[in-house]
Amino acid sequence: MKAIFLTDTGKVRQHNEDHGGVFINQHGDRLAIVADGMGGHNAGDVASEMTVSLLADYWEKSDKFQTAQQSEDWLKTHILNVNKQLLEHARTHPECEGMGTTIVSAICTDRFLTIANIGDSRGYVYNESGLTQVTNDHSFVNELVKTGQISREDAEFHPRKNVLIRALGTEQHVEADVKTIMFEMDDVLLLCSDGLSNKLSESQMLDIITSSNDLQVRAQYMIDLANDNGGEDNISIVLLEFVNGDESR
Repeated sequence: MKAIFLTDTGKVRQHNEDHGGVFINQHGDRLAIVADGMGGHNAGDVASEMTVSLLADYWEKSDKFQTAQQSEDWLKTHILNVNKQLLEHARTHPECEGMGTTIVSAICTDRFLTIANIGDSRGYVYNESGLTQVTNDHSFVNELVKTGQISREDAEFHPRKNVLIRALGTEQHVEADVKTIMFEMDDVLLLCSDGLSNKLSESQMLDIITSSNDLQVRAQYMIDLANDNGGEDNISIVLLEFVNGDESR
């Protein structure tokens, strides 16, 4: 597999509160993460950085996953552990009160892909069926879409588009959506913060993913395009491609 994580502050924000990465455990499986922090006085940066660091530490000690159920249980358990530690940090550090973060994370093996998310950072998979968003936004506007109160087109320009109804580190009990799908040769995983998904259409993503460019070039081109389209937010992306060999970045 090949993988790349890139992040960019964007053209408007002065500070990048996104964090992420792709981490390989002792068994050669990969954990990909994008976290988009929120909260005043850079507390969102603390929340997203803690989330990525804690999960990476857990991943380093993880066992080999024989089944999808094992990988789903791992993500649920350790995301809940991170939630508790974020809450405790905010309780003992008043400057971090109210901090939180989105998370989209995927366990990638040579047989399947297990993806978990909280918030509006997204996961997409490109395979023989095309490009599909496999996560569900936990946002106020998406709830309006799901209940038929507004259309998806209206949602793109709704004034409360960025209001989340679920985030990591903001309440005692939070549940990640978790699902497993097949992951096969030539499939591509895309994880991103809303700084990317708000600025690129799915057709633009598809055109870039299916280009013949190097993986890093494709990821950088998506970031550049998001900046060209306004770049009002931090922009982060993981691209992971199932290819022959064990080349990784």
